[in-house]
Amino acid sequence: MGRLLKILLSAYACEPGQGSEPGVGWNWIKPLSRSHEVWVITRTNNRPAIDAAVVPGSARFVYCDLPGWVLRWKKGKPGILVYYYLWQFQAFLVARKLHATVRFDVVHHVTFVKYWMPSFLSLLSARFIWGPVGGGESTPPAFLPCYSFRGRIYERLRDIARSLGEIDPFVLMTARRAAVGLATTNQTAARVRSIGCRRVELFPEAGLTAEEIHALAAVPLRENGAFRILSVGDLLHLKGFELSLRAFARFLSQGGDGEYWLIGDGPERRRLAGVAVALGVQTKVRLWGRLPRSETLLKLAECDVLAHPSLHDSGGWVCLEAMAAGRPVVCLDLGGPGVQVTSETGIKVVPRSPGQVIADMAEAFKLLSTDTEMRTRMCAAGRRRVSDHFSWDRKSEAARRIYELALKGSPT
Repeated sequence: MGRLLKILLSAYACEPGQGSEPGVGWNWIKPLSRSHEVWVITRTNNRPAIDAAVVPGSARFVYCDLPGWVLRWKKGKPGILVYYYLWQFQAFLVARKLHATVRFDVVHHVTFVKYWMPSFLSLLSARFIWGPVGGGESTPPAFLPCYSFRGRIYERLRDIARSLGEIDPFVLMTARRAAVGLATTNQTAARVRSIGCRRVELFPEAGLTAEEIHALAAVPLRENGAFRILSVGDLLHLKGFELSLRAFARFLSQGGDGEYWLIGDGPERRRLAGVAVALGVQTKVRLWGRLPRSETLLKLAECDVLAHPSLHDSGGWVCLEAMAAGRPVVCLDLGGPGVQVTSETGIKVVPRSPGQVIADMAEAFKLLSTDTEMRTRMCAAGRRRVSDHFSWDRKSEAARRIYELALKGSPT
């Protein structure tokens, strides 16, 4: 792709220096704007952080918002989704006027990363790229009884929302008009194909900047101190931290020694603290609560292994950060972590039943606590894997191939 392209990115979430969806929105901009003309449609509340950052390359930002009275609906997760849906239409109206003068070659929806919500920008007369989108992952049925009542209700409502999204004519339009659909995981790819997207490519959403990789590469291996396991994330039922907590207790009961640190906060915190007491391991478990990212990375440097037992997760940014810092990852072979982590960089547990996962994770903790040579090998392999496959510079190279695929197709 030798010629300069005019690219319009739709990034509802877009903020420098952040992970998750805001980081996805922002980190697409820098590599693309080095060699192309890039416009970005986003929201005004992202503007202070964007203005404070060094705007990369030729990127130009167009701020789009709904009328102020609509903000009254933006309460709780359902309200945010309604606002997001309406914002997509408003963004289309703004983009249509811009397209009339700029004439974009490519229109690319990058956030939110939800396959069951539409992008009206697919209606523009330009090649449309959808994604990376996720959300096609589901909790394996055998694990649903492990959830609290609140967690089971959440999963049921999520299934209903996805089912409604899959019959939404605007979602179907988005899928069918996409020249290329990018899916974060194989599970999402299957769902995106099922609703009519003709060309689907596997493209994980998560990535790290060159600066982040360089900083994490400087984190030294631990040579002294108690074996320490770390988990990081919102304390939600779907993160599966009760499984890793019970695995840690089993590891101790089988003669292992160490500590388990958990960073994050959420509705499951009290329940997890109660489980630690019931298992008799509360003196070996530290619930740090939510910490700033800088402090979280310092805590990562004080630990040996990351445990990430999420039961459905499109991204798994913390797994990349751990690998870049040379920490092996123990995760379930599901979703984003199942794509990121290999047998060279960690231990993936196939989830068949809760008891089996607890036993297998405990065995993984035992192996990693005693085999320092294995940890050293995984350290080097993890850093290589992130640098080779999950740096934003490498992802931009993959994006160029995606754009070539899109431009070879016939206009929608």
